[in-house]
Amino acid sequence: MFHLARPALFTLDPETAHGLTVDALAAWGRMGTPFANPAPDPILRTTLAGLQFASPLGLAAGVDKDGVAIDGWFGLGFGSVEIGTLTPLAQPGNARPRVFRLIEDRAVINRLGFNNGGIGAALPRATTARRKGVLGINVGANKDTADRVADYRLGVESAAPIADYVTINISSPNTPGLRDLQHGTALAELLAAADEARTAPSGQTPLFLKIAPDLDSLAIDGIVRTAIEHRIDALIVSNTTITRSPALQSRHAGETGGLSGAPLAALARARLADVRMASGGTIPLISVGGIDSGAEAYARIRAGASAVQLYTALVYEGPGLAHSINRDLARLLYRDGFRHLADAVGAK
Repeated sequence: MFHLARPALFTLDPETAHGLTVDALAAWGRMGTPFANPAPDPILRTTLAGLQFASPLGLAAGVDKDGVAIDGWFGLGFGSVEIGTLTPLAQPGNARPRVFRLIEDRAVINRLGFNNGGIGAALPRATTARRKGVLGINVGANKDTADRVADYRLGVESAAPIADYVTINISSPNTPGLRDLQHGTALAELLAAADEARTAPSGQTPLFLKIAPDLDSLAIDGIVRTAIEHRIDALIVSNTTITRSPALQSRHAGETGGLSGAPLAALARARLADVRMASGGTIPLISVGGIDSGAEAYARIRAGASAVQLYTALVYEGPGLAHSINRDLARLLYRDGFRHLADAVGAK
């Protein structure tokens, strides 16, 4: 059905089409997802940061910033859903147009700039969602804040009692200066504050850290070391890239912002390998970027990822993608003789 509807959707502005899709999925979720996909094969069950995942396939942050369609996403077959990025105060983000489809490249460029209704508006929706899986909440700082660390502290403190895990996003290229928090004493100060803020009635909510793909080996070594020192439970590798391959064919290739989708796959694989080497397998990794099939998800798991997330491939493949990735990933695990998904992590 999606492939019949896609031409009509692609006549719309990408951000408008995205909003309509999320609204439709929210309505489907309110109906109780009557045509939800079957539960993933038991071989896909895995544990990460003490959390039980029915599938290692997650929805990346940015798809549903305000958490309006949580039930619907789980109905598609995702083992985890990460909402956000949420900031302490609502903000409109950057001026439109700010999302561009690179159809020939199966990619997207966005310069949204953390547009969201604020964490206070989203948390009630997260609280009441049926959430048939693991719910992550991704937090960031307001663009015009005078104290970014205080913004992150507030975000973690607010989300920790509700989320299964909280992600600290310091890797978006669309908020000026945000990526500077990935380095040195700035990162140490931020993670120390987040660690103090994550206490919830149920205990210590797991903290994940999302990093950029545009990092050299020295920066990666420093991030990994600091993350381990401050008890980060997993690294999400990685966000969108500001680099551009000369092989891009779309007329939108020169737009500023973060590039995601198929052209990001090679860079995302390389950063996963770099972080895996730097950490020596001592911290769980979640791979993001260019994942569009069960085969690609399987390759990332064998390369050291304990879980994977996707976003842009949904634009081109539609809502059935999660189910097909779960099905194909299970088939590949059985084919290669693995009894549990965890046995395949780092098996490459």
